Amino acid sequence: MRIEIQSIHFKADHKLVDYIERKLTKLEQFSDAIVDSQVFLKVENNRHKENKTVEIKVNVQNQSIFKAQTSQSFEAATDLALDALKVQIKKYKERLAATS
Repeated sequence: MRIEIQSIHFKADHKLVDYIERKLTKLEQFSDAIVDSQVFLKVENNRHKENKTVEIKVNVQNQSIFKAQTSQSFEAATDLALDALKVQIKKYKERLAATS
């Protein structure tokens, strides 16, 4: 799976990029229909502690699956978004199997 990570208005650390790539590759065990994914990292300018947003778009064969999550750290937001994406990918796989 091809993974593209873009950090908006800042430079992402190599540790963070490696962490996100490692977590995203684990999605392939839920479906072999995953083509690629894009990740957008943003820091919101507000007074809240939860100001780090991760947006993940996973392209599967016939559609895109998207989840955005905000948390105190990019790692926590990534974990929360990936948990939701796992559920969405499983549902996609079940629908695909039901139509076959």
